[in-house]
Amino acid sequence: MTQAQEPLWTSADAVVATDGHATCEWATSGVSIDTRTIQKGDLFVALADARDGHEFVAQALEKGAGAAMVTHRPEGVADDAPLLIVDEVLPALEALGRAARARANARVVAVTGSVGKTSTKEMLRDVLAGQGRTHVAEASYNNHWGVPLTLARMPQDTEFAVIEIGMNHAGEIAPLAMMTRPDVAMITTVAAAHLEAFENIEGIAREKAEIFRGLEPHGVAVINADLEVSPMLRAAAQAQNARIVGFGTTAPDYRLTGIKLIDDTTVVSAQISGAPVHFKLDSAGRHFAMNALGVLAVAEALGADTAIAATDIGRWRPPAGRGTREEICLDRDDDDAVMELIDDAFNANPTSMAAALEVLAAARPKDGVGRVHRGRRIAILGDMLELGPDEIAMHAGLAGLSFIADLDLVHCVGPRMRALYEALPEERRGKWVDDAPQIAAIVYQLVDAGDVVLVKGSKGSKVSTVVDALRKLGQAARN
Repeated sequence: MTQAQEPLWTSADAVVATDGHATCEWATSGVSIDTRTIQKGDLFVALADARDGHEFVAQALEKGAGAAMVTHRPEGVADDAPLLIVDEVLPALEALGRAARARANARVVAVTGSVGKTSTKEMLRDVLAGQGRTHVAEASYNNHWGVPLTLARMPQDTEFAVIEIGMNHAGEIAPLAMMTRPDVAMITTVAAAHLEAFENIEGIAREKAEIFRGLEPHGVAVINADLEVSPMLRAAAQAQNARIVGFGTTAPDYRLTGIKLIDDTTVVSAQISGAPVHFKLDSAGRHFAMNALGVLAVAEALGADTAIAATDIGRWRPPAGRGTREEICLDRDDDDAVMELIDDAFNANPTSMAAALEVLAAARPKDGVGRVHRGRRIAILGDMLELGPDEIAMHAGLAGLSFIADLDLVHCVGPRMRALYEALPEERRGKWVDDAPQIAAIVYQLVDAGDVVLVKGSKGSKVSTVVDALRKLGQAARN
């Protein structure tokens, strides 16, 4: 429930929104599509995915769901069960999302980009939450069901809403943007990602720019000004009569003038409308600094106080798997026997890989502890997926990054990463293995106290299993 204990959806409101039929009067306090995480009072939406959600309606009601959205009464569900019967479940969820957007007097921002969508969304959460009631998408709920679900969950008294919009293929962003109707739309960057579905970077840029089609009248487009395709993005925004705000090293509005990475901190210098601004991030990363500047542009466009926002953004930390840093103690009898893990195992493309390696190069290993007695910077890198026909060259090209010279060892995981392994200077080569379980099984041999270890790769490379293996080294030390 909201703080005023008002329901999120009543049966009457849901019927009007979806043109459905309620079997009785009911009221719900949330919306769920998963019985594993459902909360008492939620409206359970019986979506069809790997399995038909109708198979779980009885379980959802047993767990305390306030009602269920279905196309029919499933077997095993009581005659008097609280149901919302609709023609099709996904279109009904979309209708519920559109109704939630229409009834809330919220200022809405939609975020897309090849890299940094989720991190930027979380930055916006931290910045806006201090200035009004803020509703933000969970996890990476940015697809054809995640966006309407996020909208349907939005309380009526929301003041700021942050919606993440993603895509894998052409034609996906525009319908979600028009459903969201953002007051502000932000594109973090356009990079080589999902190239299997697009002919080139320009094709990706055209699809990302579709987010501007959903802008409300007098909406604002916040655009990374440093990209080769930035003129394309600006043209698309102009076609929607949007006010354009640029951010980046070449932007006149929000200009980045300096970045300094100091271990796990980023010191940012910028000019906003010609006035100097300085702020810190409690995480290292040039990409984080860029996105933070864009976040300040969004905050101003939404009517938030940018001075307060610049202070609050310093408390932001990356979401799990996207550059989070943690210490792992490798010896229960020695508090100094600590290894630092940079977990960036959720996603990867050449742009984000370069950013992560720069962070590792700036990290400070600790000497005088462990077997080696000299702290090392170690990268464990998994395949970058969905890069199209030039994927092998893109993997090999990572060896040319200047940051490689500051690393001690690079271990490579997967058939595509073989190209990087062969291109690395011999003194930087660690091991190459065909898949993540192979390196997870021997990771205890590859790291030591004092090391800083980056694990990064596309989700499909499953290098998250290496992260799990590294964490278990610490658990074993405590047992």
